[in-house]
Amino acid sequence: MADSTSSKENFMREAIRLSIEKMREGKGGPFGAVVVKNGEIIAHGFNNVTSSNDPTAHAEVDAIRKACQVLGTFQLTGCELYTSCEPCPMCLGAIYWARLDKVYYGNTKADAAAVGFDDAFIYEELELPLHSRSLSMEQLLHEEALEGFKAWEQHEGRTDY
Repeated sequence: MADSTSSKENFMREAIRLSIEKMREGKGGPFGAVVVKNGEIIAHGFNNVTSSNDPTAHAEVDAIRKACQVLGTFQLTGCELYTSCEPCPMCLGAIYWARLDKVYYGNTKADAAAVGFDDAFIYEELELPLHSRSLSMEQLLHEEALEGFKAWEQHEGRTDY
């Protein structure tokens, strides 16, 4: 059996391989990811934003969705994610929601920005108050919307997450 370091490197090599292969196949940008549980890859993900016309179809989100299907759960506690690039804000949010134990990444967000994948503006926007962001946001029907949360609090069959 390979030692832990070489296993980690092999998992990362698989994420990198996917990033190049799927990009060359015209699926999307050069991003790949794998979810690992108990030393085995349980899901492969790759960027397929342009081929699926889905701006949320990033490699990490793709791998998380597939891993959840394989395991029959919406939480990936006990799993690790290997991704060819440091996750963007959307993917990072998905990683936290999925409750992965650890993330290993290859390229940095600066490397991504250098080839045209710059998400720095999102990080900057998140630091601004709502009224100062470039995306206009306006609250509507707050009291009516709260009814859904009140119903959730009282729902006996709910699954907390």
